[in-house]
Amino acid sequence: MVNVLKSGFFTTVQDTGRFGYRDKGVPVSGIMDDLTVNQINGLLENDPKAAVLEITMTGPTLLFGEATHVVLGGAQMSATLNNTPIENHKIYAVSEGDILSYGKLEKGFRGYLAIKDGFKTDSVLGSKSMFFPVTPTNHISDGDVLAFDRDMSFEPKITAFKTEDFLDENVLDVFKGPEYGILVDKQLERIFSDGFSVSKENNRMAYQLQETVLGHGHTMLTSATLPGTVQLTPEGRLIILMKDGQTTGGYPRILQLSKKAIAILAQKKFADTISFKLV
Repeated sequence: MVNVLKSGFFTTVQDTGRFGYRDKGVPVSGIMDDLTVNQINGLLENDPKAAVLEITMTGPTLLFGEATHVVLGGAQMSATLNNTPIENHKIYAVSEGDILSYGKLEKGFRGYLAIKDGFKTDSVLGSKSMFFPVTPTNHISDGDVLAFDRDMSFEPKITAFKTEDFLDENVLDVFKGPEYGILVDKQLERIFSDGFSVSKENNRMAYQLQETVLGHGHTMLTSATLPGTVQLTPEGRLIILMKDGQTTGGYPRILQLSKKAIAILAQKKFADTISFKLV
């Protein structure tokens, strides 16, 4: 068991997501930066679907009740194990009574904690990903207890590795969306020649951008959306749907982010800048 002494700003349990229920209005949810989680779960030789902690901006303080192995990834958040600094993408053996805690956010926005064989919290509709009201809560809280399987025999083949660090990247590869054709030259020039900055309205549901483009008068029926769909409002605001985003929308879907672009954007916070590149 892991005892949550402090939960941090917004820490959730996430796996690869909840599939097969979008027609009922249930979003996929799941890991925002799944490129990082694939790497750290792989280092622990976990099932790719193993549940991890997703840690936003400030991290938790965790007391381990049993022995296991853990790996950190994503944002650099000044983590320590028993007050000794630890690094991302490196396996650490944890013993009963050890305390893992997080300090100052140094780079990025979302960190991840993978544990050997994943966290064993309850599954709802085939996923452990927290999303209220599908799950009882949308984040962990002080005093929570998180289950995992005690690990006594794991002998890692690789204990650490250097990986691609995209925390400083700000170019988002995008594909044409279903309503890309409504865009006029002035809108296209603005979207692809200038950068944008992340607004205060950013979370697991969607990222809004501060700067606007030329508005439009296009009307359409409510249509299906996906994580990474870029919507253009009549006022010219760009909204990028993320993993907890709604399953349908009535704004034109002008662009669609690539898988890597979603991971890059997930590591951005208020006032960080991004730009779009059509591929």
